[in-house]
Amino acid sequence: MSPEFVSNEEIVQEARRRLSQGPWDYLVGASESETTMRRNRLAFDRVAFRPRVLVDVSSIDTSADFLGHSLRIPVVLAPIGSLQVFIPEGGAEAARAAAEFGTAHVVSSVTQPSLEEIAAAGGSSNMFQLYIHGDWEWTKDMIDRVKAAGYKAFCITVDTATYSRRERPLMTRWTPVSQRNPRDPVWQASVTWESIDRIKEYAGLPFMLKGIATAADAAMALEHGVEVIWISNHGGRQLDHGLGTIDMLPEIVDVVGDKAEIVIDGGVQRGSDVVKAVALGAKAVAIGKLQGWGLAANGTAGAVRVLEILQEEIRIAMGLMGVTSIDQLSPSFVTKAEPVTQPHEMSAWTNMPGGRLQ
Repeated sequence: MSPEFVSNEEIVQEARRRLSQGPWDYLVGASESETTMRRNRLAFDRVAFRPRVLVDVSSIDTSADFLGHSLRIPVVLAPIGSLQVFIPEGGAEAARAAAEFGTAHVVSSVTQPSLEEIAAAGGSSNMFQLYIHGDWEWTKDMIDRVKAAGYKAFCITVDTATYSRRERPLMTRWTPVSQRNPRDPVWQASVTWESIDRIKEYAGLPFMLKGIATAADAAMALEHGVEVIWISNHGGRQLDHGLGTIDMLPEIVDVVGDKAEIVIDGGVQRGSDVVKAVALGAKAVAIGKLQGWGLAANGTAGAVRVLEILQEEIRIAMGLMGVTSIDQLSPSFVTKAEPVTQPHEMSAWTNMPGGRLQ
């Protein structure tokens, strides 16, 4: 553990001290005007709590179940490409953090070290996310490796038919590792619902679709037997001028009901954000930037500390709302409200009023 960090704001500041400009821009930036990224944060800021009082909250349980796995808090580590630019052995460090804390790591197919090495580092709670970068034989080989390594669930990201313009790293002439020797983009661009059916059948694992942004596509996913609807706009790093993800959540919950589990990411910076998302119908949230900041600040211990701080914030929010277990949260505990700050990638922390740590 890293008890010297008393807040995730301090972890962000330490990550900035340790990272060079290129990896920092890759981690904190988004596409084009970064409007979608800011809307992710704004959407959380527009949700307020409606607490209940005079409830015995002397014992609070922050744990949750996801795909049959027990999580210490309803937070998983999102798939991030090129984790190794934040710290050597990046994917393995994240897997160790998830295992040590007691949650799941969804491993990106474009991070390092190998998927087998990451699986060995993370124990039994790893899940795998695949970008389609080859033909069917290539895809089958990847699935075979994933299953042999013992991954518990399989995820396809569906909002990356084409790579976006992420101008912060472009302006500093820094290229992400995954783009230095890019695969033929035709494979990712040609993925369809029929492709998903084929992959899902061959994989034979609980199946997640990451990048759902509308009720219509959520309904399609249900028709294709998907077990997890992952609401995401890639943290604002793909299509610009999209909605904030928590703004998408209610209409998707209405369609999905109890037919699948829902994960959401995008703009999550506080334990209170996690509580808001679960109250509105998410089973769990996924963290990307926070995970990267933790790893950059202090490797496995830094990522564990991020999760510990989130748990403490969740526990406090639940206690002050009159809630003793995650499954008690419902829409009755939240309401719409006006935001009080201008949103940016760090606007949940009071000592970073201007955003960008240069």
